[in-house]
Amino acid sequence: MAPDRTELAAELDSALTTLHGAQTDWLARLVSFDSVRGNVAPCQEWLAREFAGRGWSVDSFTIDDVDIAGKPGYSPVVDTDYTDARIVVATHDVEQPAGRSLILQGHIDVVPPGAPELWPHPPFEPQVKDGWMSGRGTNDMKVGVAEMVFALDALRAVGYVPDARVHIQTVCEEECTGNGALATLERGYRADAALIPESLNGQLLRAELGSVWFRVRILGAPGHVLATAGPGANAILAGYDYAGDLANLTAEINNEARDHPWFGHIENPVKFSLGKIRGGDWLGSVPSWCEIECRMSVLPGTSLFEMRERVSACIAGTAKRLGGAFDPVIDWIGFQADGHVFLPGSDAEATLASVHEYVTGHPLETFSQTATSDTRQYDLYYGIPTLCYGGHGEGSHSPSERTNLASMQETTKIIALFIADWCGLRPV
Repeated sequence: MAPDRTELAAELDSALTTLHGAQTDWLARLVSFDSVRGNVAPCQEWLAREFAGRGWSVDSFTIDDVDIAGKPGYSPVVDTDYTDARIVVATHDVEQPAGRSLILQGHIDVVPPGAPELWPHPPFEPQVKDGWMSGRGTNDMKVGVAEMVFALDALRAVGYVPDARVHIQTVCEEECTGNGALATLERGYRADAALIPESLNGQLLRAELGSVWFRVRILGAPGHVLATAGPGANAILAGYDYAGDLANLTAEINNEARDHPWFGHIENPVKFSLGKIRGGDWLGSVPSWCEIECRMSVLPGTSLFEMRERVSACIAGTAKRLGGAFDPVIDWIGFQADGHVFLPGSDAEATLASVHEYVTGHPLETFSQTATSDTRQYDLYYGIPTLCYGGHGEGSHSPSERTNLASMQETTKIIALFIADWCGLRPV
């Protein structure tokens, strides 16, 4: 028979204190993998060995192995392939389970580190200082992977395993499409609930924005730089006109969002980013072409079709204003993700709220996020109650990215207690 919560919490405190050094080292090893898009296989192969060593069955596959095109939650793939896009699903299973099943999911893909001059140390050589670990991916979200794995390690250390099936998933493509999470679902992995331990400073995600990514190819009027040219002739300069008009569209949408039930309290929640620009072939010629790659948020309640229509109309308006013989071409190149609200009232949320308050002494707070996560794949498209909740860190996607190691230990305890309440426990 499993101990009561008070006894189990005390045992976990002792176990996690003992495991803290090993968990920190494990996280550092995970962060040391340069797992940017297209380079995730070495990291996933290491994780597959780690999971197999824990006695879990392991399914290692690529997104290419799963037919996801056109499925709910699918985003188009451009400028890459999925031959290296490896996914790992480890499974803890028991005979005659008495508890409820669970998915624990974390993404191991990271955004590119950017200019190396801005980093205080090489981004994939994590450093520990004053209780923090810094490095690319420490906070977003390799610490979450360490928390969910060591929550199970800590339970085993005190003599228990979940009394239900648990799928431990490490996915890629979270940062650009969400297709990795989709691949696990289409491969058949389902559960009574899912928990994704993103670093959210001890809060639960209640609502999130979606996102559309797109590329606009603009053609100018090439000629010698000494020739007289009209508006729009220089395709690169025209690219800034398009970006400016898209920024104005964003301001218009944010004005409309003031009454939004989940994002009206946030000033300018919808974000536009001109993320990449390239064009031209020769310094002595007026650039004949330019491509801009952009991202724009999508509010819950606005369909992807509606959002793409507004973006397309804006781009057409810029083209008409600038003139020119050729219309710009729009490609939807990555995220096509709906905004989503995770409605309150699920048993999984009540379980997490109870554990969170027990450990921290504070009620579980929720918030609306002006970003996109994998969580929608499970909850919105596949009907699996999904929680996005994790510990403290800062600087994600920046050279100052770091995660708090004391929070890692506390969050690991919370996840372990959540597993105990949700799945039940049985002696090893």
